Amino acid sequence: MAESSVGQGVNVDAEAQRRFRNALAMFATGVAVITAPREEGLPVGITVASFNSVSLDPPLVLFSVDRRCLSLGDLRSARRYAVNVLGEAQQDISNRFARANSGKWEGIGFSKRNEDSHVLLPDALATFECEPYAMHDGGDHVIFIGRVVRHQARQDGRPLIFFGGKYRALEDSPAAA
Repeated sequence: MAESSVGQGVNVDAEAQRRFRNALAMFATGVAVITAPREEGLPVGITVASFNSVSLDPPLVLFSVDRRCLSLGDLRSARRYAVNVLGEAQQDISNRFARANSGKWEGIGFSKRNEDSHVLLPDALATFECEPYAMHDGGDHVIFIGRVVRHQARQDGRPLIFFGGKYRALEDSPAAA
């Protein structure tokens, strides 16, 4: 197994960052879109692969956002946000919300129970409606911890998986059967 050390400070060289990123890419993740209402205009929407459960009591989840993200200020000030877990047929939605200022919402429907409610994407495998619980420094990212106030999950569907820098399909193995 190849080993590599990572710098301790802010000045990690580009080669060390690339090796670190490649090693992290060996951990398969699901893909989610974080959505939040804005005071004016269309909602915030960003793709993340850094979604985790934190606690069952209280029900907490986390995700992280790059400090360079144009929507970071909106997310920091949001009074509510939602985590929309994407299915394998939603790769186009993942790609759309991964880009900055790209007409993300064109042709994308979303639902809200009322003006003050969470923004939910259609056909998500699961949604977690959250209120801000905590934010933490995470180096070049901000870590958001949300308290889940409502959630729902479909009983069918397959997740959108990201591994090795590419989208992948989840397949049942003979051992799993």
